[in-house]
Amino acid sequence: MRLVLLGPPGAGKGTQAQRLVKRYGIVQLSTGDMLRAAVAAGTPVGLKAKAVMEAGGLVSDEIVIGIIAERLEHADARKGFILDGFPRTVAQAEALDALLADKGLKLDAVIELKVDQAKLIDRILTRAEETRARGEQVRKDDDPEVFKHRLEAYNRDTAVVAPYYSARGQLQQIDGMRPIDEVTQAIDSILETV
Repeated sequence: MRLVLLGPPGAGKGTQAQRLVKRYGIVQLSTGDMLRAAVAAGTPVGLKAKAVMEAGGLVSDEIVIGIIAERLEHADARKGFILDGFPRTVAQAEALDALLADKGLKLDAVIELKVDQAKLIDRILTRAEETRARGEQVRKDDDPEVFKHRLEAYNRDTAVVAPYYSARGQLQQIDGMRPIDEVTQAIDSILETV
């Protein structure tokens, strides 16, 4: 099963991805984690990424796609995967389609968690409070100002990916404001049909 989870930061993609990993035995592929791993492993694409990052630049779509292509060759990704944090642009979505087509693969589902962005900040504040109450370190992303910048970047750059998949008849939307278990059930209902 090959999935893309879309939605703004704080929509619950990470939570749902963890549940999908457990339920279906597939891997969650985070582009940030993959970049760090490729750099640490010293792969050819990882070395390119390292040079760009050390120069203070943004890693190009070509490098990100190269890292994803490398990662999809690992045995644990053959059963399926969830892409988290990718694609972030239409160009990346097009490149992903081409990459999968070259491998004789396609996405089984593209699921967007639709949320009320005005309520997301409250959700993030609650998550930070609960994390503190458990005595754990609060994620930098859960700072309200950092979160607002991430949400602005999502709306500016990434929100256009959902219409790309919608135009191809691949997009399924779920109300991400519902309780976590209900969102999981809605995702499972979609996946039962693929």
